[in-house]
Amino acid sequence: MAADELPPLRAMEMSRQLFAAGQASRDPLMMAAAAQLRKGVSLEEVARSGGEGEAISGEAPMGWEAMLDAARDAAGDDEAMLSVIEDIRVAGTKGVSTGPVYSISRLAAKKTDTYPPLPYDGGKYAEVYVEGGGDSDLNLYVYDAKGRLVCSDTDISDVAYCGWRPATSEKFTVKVENKGAGTNRYSLMTN
Repeated sequence: MAADELPPLRAMEMSRQLFAAGQASRDPLMMAAAAQLRKGVSLEEVARSGGEGEAISGEAPMGWEAMLDAARDAAGDDEAMLSVIEDIRVAGTKGVSTGPVYSISRLAAKKTDTYPPLPYDGGKYAEVYVEGGGDSDLNLYVYDAKGRLVCSDTDISDVAYCGWRPATSEKFTVKVENKGAGTNRYSLMTN
């Protein structure tokens, strides 16, 4: 990975954080920047299930269009900001037509989805990103083929990111744990 290259799923995580900060401060420029960052990541939906959860189809919890709609609402009558938001909306996307994939699941409280092992190439940057619907704390764990923990994100939120560079090509097991008291709808994104 080049020093100036932002991994696509890290961009998804950053856009979520930037959007949340923009919402908290009612800053339409921050929300629009988050939308632009997210719009630049091409995702393809795949069907997969983690076991205890229920695979569902539909849009990811937060799309760039919804981010721009919120930015437009926060902009009020500011014509310059509304123009920036519209420019982002109509601008073409950069990047390849295929990229990371995502699946959507619903996971009950205190349950864990364990996904079938996913192959990753040795020497290439690997990413897993979980983005929930805001209903409970989600934790992410990644294990190598020998069952050793490679990466985890266990903060108190429903957003989790793991990035690592496997030494060799192998399969990794991904677990998503719902630590909350309620069911959460989440997207699992992998490269």
